[in-house]
Amino acid sequence: MSVDELLRRLDTTYPDPVCALQHRNAYELTVAVILSAQCTDKMVNQVTPELFAAYPTVHDLADAGIPDVERIIFRTGFYRNKAKHLVGMGQRVRDEYGGEIPDDFDDLVSLPGVARKTANVVLGEWYKRPNGVVVDTHVGRISTLLGLSAAKGPDKIAAELEAALPRDHWIRFPLQLIEHGRQVCVARRPNCGACVLADICPGALG
Repeated sequence: MSVDELLRRLDTTYPDPVCALQHRNAYELTVAVILSAQCTDKMVNQVTPELFAAYPTVHDLADAGIPDVERIIFRTGFYRNKAKHLVGMGQRVRDEYGGEIPDDFDDLVSLPGVARKTANVVLGEWYKRPNGVVVDTHVGRISTLLGLSAAKGPDKIAAELEAALPRDHWIRFPLQLIEHGRQVCVARRPNCGACVLADICPGALG
């Protein structure tokens, strides 16, 4: 399979992919990605309006009571750890970064609740810096079907994708695969007959 042909088809089919997590700034995006762990984007988007109304800035979140945050984010799962991470993130950003979400990978992953995936989402989506390929369940699954990765685990899959893809596709490629996974290559019922990649996909060709 030609990677260039794959990217051409994805760019034609999904020319303007967008992040499904609703946000207005780097702070809201960081919070939303932390909440998205083991949770659907749809549920995160249902929870964050109340959360951001209560804590509209990093400073507000830093001063929040953890039980109050837990109550708001309860439906996202793992709410106790997430609440602790959110308040801790707010405090560190307030105290160490002047209330601004940092735009450096090492600084981002030093924040409570922020690992590689979250940092790369923030860098790519908000700061437009292609630091790494973000791998969620859609990206991992479809990359395997396409033969782009045989690795296990998101970090190893990301490393293989970063080696295979031109850097200028690192941001939009995961967003394109996520859209494709939701619209066509659905995990339990892939619609290979409607897939623009079917004739070049090892998973579809068997």
